[in-house]
Amino acid sequence: MDKIMHFMTDTFAPKVNKVVKNPWISAIQDSIMIALPLVFVGSLVTVVSLLGNIFSGMPDFSMISSFSFGMYGLVVAFLIPYYLMEKKGHGGQKLISGATSLVLFMMLLFPTMTEEGEAIFILSRFGSTGMFLSIVTGLFVSFVMNLAVKKSFFNEDTPIPDFVVGWFNSLLPITFVLLVGWLITFQLQVDFFDVILLVFSPLASIVRSYPGFVLSVFIPVFLYTFGISGWVMMPVIYPVYMSGLAANAEAVANGGQALNIATQETCYAFSSMGGIGTTLALSVMMLLLSKSAQLKAIGKAIIIPSIFNINEPLVFGAPIAFNPYLMVPMWINSIIVPTIAYVTMSLGLVNVPSQTFLLWYMPYPITSYLATQDWRAIVVCAAIFAITWLIFLPFFKAYDNSLVKEEEKEALEEAQMETAAQ
Repeated sequence: MDKIMHFMTDTFAPKVNKVVKNPWISAIQDSIMIALPLVFVGSLVTVVSLLGNIFSGMPDFSMISSFSFGMYGLVVAFLIPYYLMEKKGHGGQKLISGATSLVLFMMLLFPTMTEEGEAIFILSRFGSTGMFLSIVTGLFVSFVMNLAVKKSFFNEDTPIPDFVVGWFNSLLPITFVLLVGWLITFQLQVDFFDVILLVFSPLASIVRSYPGFVLSVFIPVFLYTFGISGWVMMPVIYPVYMSGLAANAEAVANGGQALNIATQETCYAFSSMGGIGTTLALSVMMLLLSKSAQLKAIGKAIIIPSIFNINEPLVFGAPIAFNPYLMVPMWINSIIVPTIAYVTMSLGLVNVPSQTFLLWYMPYPITSYLATQDWRAIVVCAAIFAITWLIFLPFFKAYDNSLVKEEEKEALEEAQMETAAQ
């Protein structure tokens, strides 16, 4: 275990953090994060729509979701080159780069052109199903604009105003980008949206399988216990989660069944109880069972954040991070809990999520019910709490006892020093 800790601390973690700080990777992460309020709005609409089961006169708010969560891919397509140009130190080009990416994204959505000159788009392609396309589009435009900004038609001491210089320097790369979109969509008649889905379908198939789903939960937890943000996996996992939810929503709307279990909503329904790693049981344990003064104090401080699924104070305050006593049960939870979720949903014991719900800060089991819209999820949530309690308990007791011994030793040494001083 010491060798693993040494390797993760001194070799693996620095390399991962270097990757996370790469402007191309961080641009994707920042874009997804900054657009999340659109998803939250869709989640609120999901909650409000449940009131329609009680009040028959409730208006249909679904179009709000369609033009918030349903525009997620469009917004990300703009934000990726925006943030990339900013991180590369080309802030003057970030807006036009984002706008160019928007135009290319819409061209590659393969609109149907009528004889009257109208363009007909498929609305669902603008949202989460278009995430992969938006990422590819944003990165392509970022590459072209970043390359072009290094070349200028004018010298640095030119008397021409900066905004005019910016216009001329943007003409060639924008023309090239749009020419590529025009050739693909209107000349070659290639539906690039479908091509991207086909290219990424093996990844989606892996994540949506049982082993892939468990790994998609385990890896962020594993990294988190070494102080590495689980969001590092977002560019890979999150588009698959979102496209899976969109496919579920479409299937249910057409009278079918939701089949994609690997969604963020599934994670929020069960495995985020107390925060990443399903740590609520440990927080309650520290509050109620701690014998050491240190864990008692931590338990009082972390219980409220944990109820609202915020576990940074627990992970870095208890601490769990870099603490073998508590890291191991957290790893076990991140395998057992998604397994329970996958099995119960596969057997039809709990509904597979088909509507967006990312209000992760709502206490359990409310979150479990709202994410699945199934009361049986409350029962599963209670069972998961009990199971994670049993998993944490022996490790917690061992850690608590070790702290008690340390505190007793420190108290004895202090007493001896006081006696010697007298």
